[in-house]
Amino acid sequence: MNIDALVDKHYGFGGIMEKIEAGLNLAGKDAHSLTVDDLAPLDEFHTRGREATLEIAELANLKASDLVLDVGCGLGGTARHLAEQYKCHVVGVDLTEEYISVGKKLTELVGLSDRVELRQGSALEIPYEDGRFDVVWTEHVQMNIADKNRFYSEIARVLKPGGRLLFHDIFRGRGDPPFYPVPWAEDDSMSALVTETEARSIIEQVGLEIDQWIEKVQESIESFKRVSAQIELDGTPPIGVHLLMGDNAKDKLQNYVRNLIEDRVSVALGMAHKKGEL
Repeated sequence: MNIDALVDKHYGFGGIMEKIEAGLNLAGKDAHSLTVDDLAPLDEFHTRGREATLEIAELANLKASDLVLDVGCGLGGTARHLAEQYKCHVVGVDLTEEYISVGKKLTELVGLSDRVELRQGSALEIPYEDGRFDVVWTEHVQMNIADKNRFYSEIARVLKPGGRLLFHDIFRGRGDPPFYPVPWAEDDSMSALVTETEARSIIEQVGLEIDQWIEKVQESIESFKRVSAQIELDGTPPIGVHLLMGDNAKDKLQNYVRNLIEDRVSVALGMAHKKGEL
């Protein structure tokens, strides 16, 4: 089984919509009057959730006229937030068919189908023409992709000259190899971590110029500590990213935090732009 198949099986394990509907019922939410904020604890499936989304969006300086591509969009949570907050049109692409199917339903429920388009596709063969997008956004995707050069080359290809890449990613740390399972992989056969130095080099090689690179390890650790403390007080919430991580969600999160603390992995966000003028 190749890594794409492993990744698809890892994320699209079946029954996600049913889990979400059950969680919404427990939370007392009416599926027909949902808001983007109601879904944020679940569908912004990345480190620090909405907090990180807001930080990256601030770097992006998004405008309503921007056409945005979210590569590895998952359930489309970030795409919906950007479309609602900035009134821009957002296209999301993800390898996992179940994520796209569920994401389309959630987009319809919050009334954003006119500004958010989700489709199944590979980050290594982005199904759009050269120079189409003003902004490409990607969070926690490249660590499942071994061919980093092709990944970033595809992003550069679909960006307009002067267009911006916004990223938030997990990298190989300076310590010992990471513990598994983690949220993005059951074991190292599904994980393709590189160091921040290696990633920066590849990004620059494909014609992107890095504008900002901001370490977020300590903030990530503190965020997990706050969430853990809240769960200790209130119990596991009915809506959250645990619904997307299977029965071993607790092990995955605990290993991820330990990896961060022990410098086995790192987290950074930032922005780059494609050389040339818009």
